[in-house]
Amino acid sequence: MEKQFSHIDHHGSANMVDVTDKHSSQRLAQAEAFIYMSADTLTMIEQGNHHKGDVFAVARIAGIQAAKKTPELIPLCHPLMLTKIAVDFELQPQLGRVRITSLCKLAGQTGVEMEALTAASVAALTLFDMCKAVDPAMTISGLRVLEKQGGKTGHWLHPEET
Repeated sequence: MEKQFSHIDHHGSANMVDVTDKHSSQRLAQAEAFIYMSADTLTMIEQGNHHKGDVFAVARIAGIQAAKKTPELIPLCHPLMLTKIAVDFELQPQLGRVRITSLCKLAGQTGVEMEALTAASVAALTLFDMCKAVDPAMTISGLRVLEKQGGKTGHWLHPEET
């Protein structure tokens, strides 16, 4: 069977997928993004010397809040009752970056990939916003889904993660 876009109806119009008849299952998605910055900015964050305070705490809350608001940002996403949202940061000074990971979970009828992607991207944007006065040349990249579980496709890992 050929795969088709799920948000396009048989007339070619945008369409919210009907999940009414789908069985509820445990669903999970993990995503990541990277923000590249100068060594001085990384050191400032690591040592807690940023004049705006704990930038990771603010970015974590922003990512969590963004995951909950995904259907307000992406028109055809279903409103979901997320049961777990986590946003974490890993300083990678040898690569000149911070790795941002997000995890979203629920028991429901549709996946949580968009919520995980939204959490990682907004956390990265928040880090940029908090550090731009010190390092306006930062770059955000590498936004992707790492893993998803649940639904009829079961467990999926990004090909680079296997």
